Amino acid sequence: MTQQSHETLDLIEEITRLDGSKYLEISNMVQNGRAELAVERHLLQRVRILQLNIPHSVHVINYENYINQHFTMPAEDFQEFEEWQRTPEMEREVELILKENHIG
Repeated sequence: MTQQSHETLDLIEEITRLDGSKYLEISNMVQNGRAELAVERHLLQRVRILQLNIPHSVHVINYENYINQHFTMPAEDFQEFEEWQRTPEMEREVELILKENHIG
């Protein structure tokens, strides 16, 4: 049984994969630090924060609950970067978060 996370998501970041493709993620400073570490380890090309301290809206809460139920924060010794896979419903939540924060 996997341990449930208790992360609070409060920022929007842009992640560039090794192939140059990009995606936006709703994250927090700890996960952003893991993404920055993944860049140093040549697992990602680039990561940058687009917006800090986003409002904790119902859409953020819905996505946060999904992330906390399905993923755990990686330890610092990770060897690969796990991209959070979204269901179509969670993809829509992220789109709404981006819209309410005037991004994308």
